[in-house]
Amino acid sequence: METFEEIEKQFKPWVIEEEIQVGLFRVPVPNYDRRAFREALVNALVHRDFSRLGAIYVKISDDGLSISNPGGFVEGVTLNNLLVADPRSRNPLLADAIKRIGLAERTGRGIDRIYEGMLRYGRPAPDYSMSDDYTVSLFLANVAADLDFLKMVVEQDDKLGNMPIDSLIILSRLREERRLTTADLAPSVQKPEASVRSSLEKLVETGFLEPHGAGRGRTYTLSARLYQKAGQRAEYIRQVGFAPIQQEQMVLNYIDKNGSIKRGDAMDLCHLNGPQAYRLLKKLTDKALIKKSGEKKHAVYTRKS
Repeated sequence: METFEEIEKQFKPWVIEEEIQVGLFRVPVPNYDRRAFREALVNALVHRDFSRLGAIYVKISDDGLSISNPGGFVEGVTLNNLLVADPRSRNPLLADAIKRIGLAERTGRGIDRIYEGMLRYGRPAPDYSMSDDYTVSLFLANVAADLDFLKMVVEQDDKLGNMPIDSLIILSRLREERRLTTADLAPSVQKPEASVRSSLEKLVETGFLEPHGAGRGRTYTLSARLYQKAGQRAEYIRQVGFAPIQQEQMVLNYIDKNGSIKRGDAMDLCHLNGPQAYRLLKKLTDKALIKKSGEKKHAVYTRKS
């Protein structure tokens, strides 16, 4: 306990905190979330391999905070299932003692706390990519918080309770990459597509996301309401793209100017993914406005004379 208190004492001067007003509440905005730091430190201790030489390292720089410990991930845990693997410890007696004195999550889901401590502020997800068979290495980037994103999360918490980690991950990725499919998001959430789709539809129902298209080509963007709150109406228009009738005319104009079009050209032109571009070109073919020559990746579309 004294060791943890000493480390936290040395960590405290590195924490710079401001506040923002959200409704009636003042919300603290630290550059490092203290609870996330504590959970990361606890994880490094209870999951370290005491049979290996080496120490737990905590390093802070202008770029961020890194914590590493000897021993790779516990058996059964990988980078691809870190968020969903059953809680387990390399040192169960130590883990139990730390939970009993209140230093760690009793649920064993401290990893959720670490992710929440980054994502709710609009910061990048915790980075474990430098981990290997001999070391678990965590990096928490020191970047400015996205205050508009934080306000959105706080308002959600006030109305419906704490936002699930799955939802935070989805919103974070869409904030960065603007437009994604269920298949795009599944690896980040680390759950089957059916489960991710359920989370997406709940976010649609609560007004955070907007869906576009249907089937496997269905994509999602942050909603117009969120872009409007952030003062980014033009960005919303760019991400949502063009209406179907506009897309059709754009393809026809492209063919008139260039003689032909391929699916990749249609994807770039109309900001579509592969299946969406295929359906658009097929629709124009079915309307007898264009004709197709070749198959699959060699297919070329020209005006039908």
